[in-house]
Amino acid sequence: MDRPFSIHLVALALTKTADGLIDPKLVLSWLLNAIGAPGYIIGMLVPVRESGALLPQLLLARLIQRSRIRKYYWAGGAALQGLAALGMALAAVSLSGAVAGWVIIALLTVLAIARSACSASYKDVLARTIDKGTRGKVSGSAGTIAAMTVLAFAVLLSSGLLPRDPQVISAAIMVAGVLWLIAAIVFATLDESSDKSAESVDVSLAGLLQPLQEDGELRNYIATRALLISTALAPPFLVMLGSADGAVGNLGLLVLASSMASIVSSYIWGALSDWSSRQTLMLAGAVSGVILAGAAVTGLFDVNDEFGMLIAGYVFVSQIAYQGVRAGRKTHLTDMDSAGRRSIYTALSNTLIGGFLVLGGLLGGLAELAGPESVLALLAALSLSAIFSACRLSEVQREPR
Repeated sequence: MDRPFSIHLVALALTKTADGLIDPKLVLSWLLNAIGAPGYIIGMLVPVRESGALLPQLLLARLIQRSRIRKYYWAGGAALQGLAALGMALAAVSLSGAVAGWVIIALLTVLAIARSACSASYKDVLARTIDKGTRGKVSGSAGTIAAMTVLAFAVLLSSGLLPRDPQVISAAIMVAGVLWLIAAIVFATLDESSDKSAESVDVSLAGLLQPLQEDGELRNYIATRALLISTALAPPFLVMLGSADGAVGNLGLLVLASSMASIVSSYIWGALSDWSSRQTLMLAGAVSGVILAGAAVTGLFDVNDEFGMLIAGYVFVSQIAYQGVRAGRKTHLTDMDSAGRRSIYTALSNTLIGGFLVLGGLLGGLAELAGPESVLALLAALSLSAIFSACRLSEVQREPR
C-alpha cells in the first residue's frame, strides 16, 4: 500500500466514521428531541445538511478550478466540519430547547457548506494522486472501515453498555469533530502535483440551464430525484414518531438498523442499478412508499417506547430504500447520454435538488402542527409518485453510450 493510497484511506475512513457518529437523520434528530428542541427545528436538520452540501458546489467548483493545488480545499473543509461538530457538542450540553436547536442548526449549516468544499474538490485530488484501477478501492475500503466502527457504536448503545443519554451522544459528536480535524491534518500531507493548466472556466447561467430546455431525459431524472428526496427526509420523523408519547427512543437500535440496511443492501442495489437504474429507482420508490405509509398508519395508534423494535424496523426498510435511490440516481446520471456535459448535468441537478431540500425544511412545521404521521403520509405519497416519474426514464444501460 503506497503512501498516497494510505493517506486517502485514513482520511476518508476518519471522515466517514465522523459522518456516521453525527448523522443528522438519526443521531442529531434523537439528540434534539432529547434536549427538548421543537419539532419544526428537528425537521430542518436533513434539509439544511443536504441542501447546504449541494447548493454551493457550482460556485466552489469554479473557484477550485482556478487553484493549482486543491488538497487544501478538502483539508480546510474537513477542519471546518470538525470545529462545527465540536460546537454542536458544546451547545447540546450547555443549552436546551429551541435555543440549543437553533444553535445546532446554524453550526450544521457551516458543516454542510464545509462538506460541499470537500465534495467539490475530492475527485480532482483523487484523480491526480491515485492511479486508475485503485480509486474505487479507496472509497470502498474506507466505507467498510467506517461502517464497522459505526456499527460497533450502535451495538454499544443498543445493548446499554453506553447510556442513551444526551451527554454521551454529545461526547460521540465531539469524537466526530476530533476525527475530522485529524483527517484534515492527514490529508494536508498528501503530495499533490501542481496543476499548471488551472484556469478560470466561465459558465454562464444560460449555458448551465440549456440542458433543461434540450434534454427531456434530464428533466425526468431531476423530477424523479426530487420526489425521491422523501427517502432522505423521512428518518427524523420516524424518530419523532417513536417519541410521540414523550419517551426518548432507543437511538442505538435506530443507528444499528440504519447501519445494517447499508451493509446488507448497498451491493445488491449497485448490481441492480448496473442492470437497470430506471427500475432500481422505481423499486426503491415503491419500497419507500409502502413502508412510510405503514409508519404513518402506526402513528394513528398509541406509540410509545415499547414500539422501539417496530420503529427500528421502519428505519431499516426505509434506509434500504434510501440506499436504492442513491445507487440508482448516481448510476443513471453516469450512464445517460450527456453529450459530454456530465459535469454540468451534475452541478445543475445538485443545485436544483438542493433548492427542493430547502423547501423540505417546511415539513418540520407540519409535524409540529399535525404530528409526524402526517409528514410520513405525505412523504409516502411522494415516494409512490416517483414510480410513475421513473417509469418515463430511459433504459440507459441498454442504449449505446
